[in-house]
Amino acid sequence: MTLPSNPQQSHAYQAFNGRQGLPPQPPTVRARDFASRTPLSCSETYAPVRDAAGPQRLWQQSLSLVEQCVAFGRRRVRPGERVYLCGQPFDKLYLVNSGLFMIMNLTADGREQPAGLYFKGDWLGFDGILGGHYGCSAISLDYGEVWTLDYDTLQRASTTEPMVLRVLLAAMSEQLEVSRNAMLSMGTLAADARVADFLLWWAQALAERGMRTDQINVHMTRADMGHYLGLTLESVSRALSRLARCGVIEFHEKGRRDISIPKLESLRDFIQNSAEPDTTFLH
Repeated sequence: MTLPSNPQQSHAYQAFNGRQGLPPQPPTVRARDFASRTPLSCSETYAPVRDAAGPQRLWQQSLSLVEQCVAFGRRRVRPGERVYLCGQPFDKLYLVNSGLFMIMNLTADGREQPAGLYFKGDWLGFDGILGGHYGCSAISLDYGEVWTLDYDTLQRASTTEPMVLRVLLAAMSEQLEVSRNAMLSMGTLAADARVADFLLWWAQALAERGMRTDQINVHMTRADMGHYLGLTLESVSRALSRLARCGVIEFHEKGRRDISIPKLESLRDFIQNSAEPDTTFLH
């Protein structure tokens, strides 16, 4: 079974209600009326896309900018629900307001392959801009909400509010950076360190959004995690067991989906120690 998000997330969407289409879109929500406030343009409000805080601020800027400057719709989703499907005509981008989402690619033989995880403030649907069709599927892994934004409306808004375009480009850049780091991990880290790096990245994403990092629910099967990391199910299970034996993580739930991370620094040390032999050899 594969990950639950787009056509790639097999576990979630196969286990779900087998729906073939997208639900009707809710009424459009208009930008907030600031009549009671001193007028202030979006460009003045959100001057730097990135500041000393780095990418941590991008998700917050995306939500705030859209809420104040662009008309959007709200759509609540359940675990396993598809936001859009691979091959569906592209006309909207989606901004995650809550929940967790998985992007799934289709392989040449028709299998679904997990390709990314998206949290609050992340954008979904950039893959559809070039070809006019979504190149992958997006599936919800948890209860959540996405804001739906008409792409043409965003383009028009960017002509009057340059910050709209700047935030979109920054979000695209961040997704490229995450993909690059994932490829680097797959190409340079051993299986145990790769799993540890994945958990560290997940915890850091939660920390940036003000959520607890000591305990996370991995809404993925071991097989799904393996597909995402380029590992077998057995390799993922062995890696998690080793991390638990080393005291880096702890399991709580019977299904072992709830993972406690006593100290993020322990994960960093584990990854560093796993990479040291190769580093020494290279020097």
